[in-house]
Amino acid sequence: MDAQKVDMFIVANARYFKPTMITSIREKLLSLDDSKGGAIQSVGYKDPTTALIVSILLGYLGIDRFYIGNTVLGLLKLLTCGGASVWTIVDWFLIMDSTRDRNAELLAAAIN
Repeated sequence: MDAQKVDMFIVANARYFKPTMITSIREKLLSLDDSKGGAIQSVGYKDPTTALIVSILLGYLGIDRFYIGNTVLGLLKLLTCGGASVWTIVDWFLIMDSTRDRNAELLAAAIN
């Protein structure tokens, strides 16, 4: 891909990924051909801040895990009422990184 397009992608979507991932994402995107650009732009990345808000409000029901695409963990959290609220509180601190990891998985799937 063109360096300018890659930089525009990084500027527009940097909040969806961990800061340590940005350089490797940039390198991978630079090595791609332009035909993959549309597929990468069309991926529905999840916002980590929205995931945190959902986790705070509805985390005990597992809605935060459903939001980021972890249906198995969402079901487990729903059935255990957030792991007797312990899992819910732990997720308040971990859900943003989990969302960013999930976005990286979505990007890797779009690249391949």
